[in-house]
Amino acid sequence: MTDEGIAPGVAVRRPHRADARRNFDALLAAARDAFAENGTEASLEDIARRAGVGIGTLYRNFPTRQDLFEAVYVGEVEALCKQAGEVAGLPPWEAFAVWLRRFVAYAATKRAISEALNRDSEMFRSCRAAMYAAGEPLLTRAQEAGEAREDASFDDVLRMVTGITSAGFIDGEQRERVLSIALDGVRVR
Repeated sequence: MTDEGIAPGVAVRRPHRADARRNFDALLAAARDAFAENGTEASLEDIARRAGVGIGTLYRNFPTRQDLFEAVYVGEVEALCKQAGEVAGLPPWEAFAVWLRRFVAYAATKRAISEALNRDSEMFRSCRAAMYAAGEPLLTRAQEAGEAREDASFDDVLRMVTGITSAGFIDGEQRERVLSIALDGVRVR
């Protein structure tokens, strides 16, 4: 990873001016919410309205719908990677569990736009590699502390959590309860 983001040429390129950067970030947040609610067919006009900008500002930042999908996805992976650094100072199991809960939010965004992402693209591969590089050390640290099963690979845990997040839930409390049950299967007591 570089200081600029996930990998050279892949990070979200934010504008330099503060007002333009605020608009850009507002568009990403609005797009993430709109895609989560309405899938890839979410209205671009609605996204601009939610962000408090005109449609011209949306197109100036994201000339195509695909550009917006990719920026939202890369932004989520950047946030996930940043979260790994922020929780690294917590006790090993707590750091890993907090990061996995952030992964759940990432998985929801990814699911909402997955059909629009090219899984064979360099961007997708770089994002996946960055996510593993950020999260895997958290599991390894929990394993080394004797708090997580040694036979569980990072990929195993992500597949389990991804499967859980693909299910429908009555509400956020149920999702959290089911995730906690799954994490109990990874944790050594």
